[in-house]
Amino acid sequence: MTDQKIEAYEGPAGGWGSAKSLAEILTREQIPASGAAMLMKQNKPDGFMCVSCAWAKPAKPLAFEYCENGAKATAWEQTRRRATPAFFAEHSVTELLSWPDYDLEEQGRLTHPMRYDPQTDRYVPVAWAEAFAEIGRELKGLDPKSVVFYASGRASLETSYMYALLARMYGNNNLPDSSNMCHESTSVALPQSIGVPVGTTRLEDFESTDLILFFGQNVGSNSPRMLHPLQEARRRGVPIITFNPLRERGLERFTNPQAPLEMLTNSSTQISTQYHQVKAGGDLAAITGMCKAILAADRDALDAGRPRIIDVAFIEEHTHGLADFVRFCDAQAWADLESRSGLKREALEAAASVYMRARSTIGIYGMGLTQHRKGTETVQMLVNLLLLRGNIGRPGAGICPVRGHSNVQGQRTVGISEKPELVPLDKIAEQYGFEPAREKGLNTVEVCEGVLDGSVRAFIGLGGNFVRAVPDTARMEEAWRGLRLSVQVSTKLNRAHLVRGEIAYILPCLGRIEIDRQASGPQAVSMEDSCSAFHGSRGVSEPVSEHVRSEPWIVAEIAKAVLAPNPKVDWDGWVADYSRIRDSIEATYPDKFRDFNKRMFEPGGFYKPLAARDRKWETKTGKANFIVPPGLEADPDMPRSDRSVIDLITLRSNDQFNTTVYGYDDRFRGVKGTRKVLFMNENDLARLGLADGETVDVSTDADDDVARVVRGLRVVRYDIPEGNCGGYYPEMNVLIPLWHHDAQAKTPAAKAIPVRVTPAVPEAATGGA
Repeated sequence: MTDQKIEAYEGPAGGWGSAKSLAEILTREQIPASGAAMLMKQNKPDGFMCVSCAWAKPAKPLAFEYCENGAKATAWEQTRRRATPAFFAEHSVTELLSWPDYDLEEQGRLTHPMRYDPQTDRYVPVAWAEAFAEIGRELKGLDPKSVVFYASGRASLETSYMYALLARMYGNNNLPDSSNMCHESTSVALPQSIGVPVGTTRLEDFESTDLILFFGQNVGSNSPRMLHPLQEARRRGVPIITFNPLRERGLERFTNPQAPLEMLTNSSTQISTQYHQVKAGGDLAAITGMCKAILAADRDALDAGRPRIIDVAFIEEHTHGLADFVRFCDAQAWADLESRSGLKREALEAAASVYMRARSTIGIYGMGLTQHRKGTETVQMLVNLLLLRGNIGRPGAGICPVRGHSNVQGQRTVGISEKPELVPLDKIAEQYGFEPAREKGLNTVEVCEGVLDGSVRAFIGLGGNFVRAVPDTARMEEAWRGLRLSVQVSTKLNRAHLVRGEIAYILPCLGRIEIDRQASGPQAVSMEDSCSAFHGSRGVSEPVSEHVRSEPWIVAEIAKAVLAPNPKVDWDGWVADYSRIRDSIEATYPDKFRDFNKRMFEPGGFYKPLAARDRKWETKTGKANFIVPPGLEADPDMPRSDRSVIDLITLRSNDQFNTTVYGYDDRFRGVKGTRKVLFMNENDLARLGLADGETVDVSTDADDDVARVVRGLRVVRYDIPEGNCGGYYPEMNVLIPLWHHDAQAKTPAAKAIPVRVTPAVPEAATGGA
């Protein structure tokens, strides 16, 4: 973190800033020539699917079908840097624990399987057979209920299916994944409302929509390829109404790097036609305000004999619960809606007015809606808004949760879930001749609780950086060392390898971009995008080392080491030919994966059937449900004690993806060379007696006798709602109490953490904390 500078960025999303950033990382990772050629295969039907976000892949891809962050992800995986046994011999685990996240991953790709040696406090190389033998012995000696099988969202459908089967044959449903930390509120809310756990829109719906509502998702940093359909919609005159606490550049202006005229003239497209800076946790009240305005306008239309505003025919045939919902909206006072949303009545009515004129509307949202104590209710309120005008189950309309990791949605589709009711266990039992566990497994929060109380004894991580991604990280890291066994299947070194169990292994795997050669030849894998389309993917580069192995092979070897032989499960045959895994997936899920092997490379992918798209509602009422929340308080059982407590929103920079930090610049927010910043409203600065550029400490305001603090952040005056502040994930996770989560989904409430901001205490006075 050198040459730190904070100054406003005036450029658009995309444009020359994006091109310059891409050139920098390709050069830094020492792949400028080969990297450019490799990117031409990214997100193409005959190439590999991006290892970054899960945004939909078009049937007719652009010449450069990748974005800035997708290209960074490719460069990050295909770096020429290597973390070899010599590196681990040089550095102890204790030393590496002091390194920043960026420095750990920047050591490059892992090349050999490694085992922790407590005598030297170092990881040392180990033979694959020896590693699996010990892992198998340890797992056989543990209660299956005490073992966790975590999946990060990176693994293919094939690997995920095998991994879920391994866990269930071992004896549990302890299959948490990264969805637990981000979109679990979606997975709980949507089945109750419309009978499916995922969004209903397809990529082609963006071509015929009349309005896009955008809630709590930073498209410019988290899914930039999405800017192309947004730009095309704006060129057709489609309004885009945005609700987001911070003014994010990708939601303001976009210059298409693939449009020579735009690049040469520095022209850009305005993305949002209305931009409402809702306060953290205020979306529930804001959407309720829109619904209230629509219902009032509908009554006026009815009284005046004009056409109705709400879609009466749709509501009568397809929905349940409107009367209770109308009573709820009518009971909400505008003063309360304004106070809780941070928006004026006129702003909410302006948004509602545009919505009332649109024939087909798409409602897009991200973790700004889901990572709250009332995330589930907020998602359901957005569904309520769409149902009022029949915007579920018709072209150009629908609900569109934007997923993060490239196959996190697909993992759920093939069995990665701690909820046994979501998995066809009877079919699996018949198919493989064993009785799977029926008891609910552990989700992410429950895993953390189990580590703290000692009931979790082993953790197998299929990708990811779990201990860095979870809440209450200081407490979790301390407790993590009490595990008997930790195993990480990884491509690069990260903190999860260093905060380890008593016995710890690092198992290096192939990346998705690498050629995966097995007995039957080079293999292809598959994944599911945010719009529920399945895609095939083929590696194009040589493996980083002869000692790395594919994820399916690693999963199969663990299974063979710990499970009794089963004549109905041919682990070796699956690894030899991944098409056999896909045949088994199709046998388990015949409706979703019909002709899987034949269809996996269809341009644009092939879609998973979703009943709600056809206006068939697999809910308890048999209809789409208007669901009434118990109230509009964003955090009812954790009241803010006084005005000195403000809500922290965790953010990602445009130089990172999830816990992976590509660099120390956040171009769109004008930050260069540091991540130790806290974005604050100028009125809060004045009220708290702080100055722009001052160094501060941030502590959680929670009555649980646990000290949670992040020290030494630089205050940055920023356009953020009063009463809110923003800081970077995952560094701010230490401030999230483990119990501070969505009541139904247990998604950590990372977007509204009550904190106190105070002038920094000198390090000597805090004992170096």
